[in-house]
Amino acid sequence: MSETKLLVGSLSNDLFRVANLTQRGSSLAAMRFMIEAQKWAQQLQKENIASYIRDIAREITLCKTTEISLEMAERYLMYGILLQNYSLHS
Repeated sequence: MSETKLLVGSLSNDLFRVANLTQRGSSLAAMRFMIEAQKWAQQLQKENIASYIRDIAREITLCKTTEISLEMAERYLMYGILLQNYSLHS
């Protein structure tokens, strides 16, 4: 497995966790995984990847909120699916 796929997969998993925990009402745990997702996203921006993946990583890195809304959680779930597909099929 390439390092890029590992970064994409790790970011995808953390975004799934953020979405799931937010939906369950565990905002503190969701924010912890968001911090981890931002670390993966920051590393991913340095890789040679598709532009839409770079845009997702940039958006995750720039997120400065202290609470994740359900709308944001849905967006992160969608991003997680896109990242997972990229990692599996690229």
